[in-house]
Amino acid sequence: MGFPSVLSFARQLVSQRLQPGDTAVDATVGTGADTLFLAEACGRKGQVFGFDIQAEALSLAAQRLAKARETGARLAPVSLLERSHAEMAAALDPRHHGRVGAVMFNLGYLPSEDADKAVITLPDSTIEALDASLGLLRPRGLITAVVYPGHDGGAAEAERVEAWARELPSAAGQTIMYRQLQRAAAPYLIAIEKK
Repeated sequence: MGFPSVLSFARQLVSQRLQPGDTAVDATVGTGADTLFLAEACGRKGQVFGFDIQAEALSLAAQRLAKARETGARLAPVSLLERSHAEMAAALDPRHHGRVGAVMFNLGYLPSEDADKAVITLPDSTIEALDASLGLLRPRGLITAVVYPGHDGGAAEAERVEAWARELPSAAGQTIMYRQLQRAAAPYLIAIEKK
């Protein structure tokens, strides 16, 4: 058995932190895979907020969630917001600030056949979103950021996210990186636990 993929490892880390009734954020909804995972982890009494700037992504996620509900999945209510992840603190009711259990980022572009691959997450808004995430998290809450250095613009964003995590004061949180060292362009995970 090999190492888990970066996406699987991110979910393993988050699943150890979330409990039924928790609130979580999918900062980059994409096709909704992480949104569904978070909705399952938070359960019917929880709450999940999903952010994406593309209506197509939100539609794909809504379809995925509806299909899961049809099969009897016990999901948290999910609010899908067509907004930048950089706006998450403003979008969430203040009662959620300091109470979120996990924020997941899966950076890059929408992995859908018809998607415009030129629409990508950008370093400035991603760093703003990471800063906002820290304020939303409860103590011991978790941020996971899967970065993709192998596409145009991806390496610059990965470097900025890595620098942000490295420069985070230890009093604010601790960071880890999960990466395949032999493949520089392979996706990798940066995770931050809030103190």
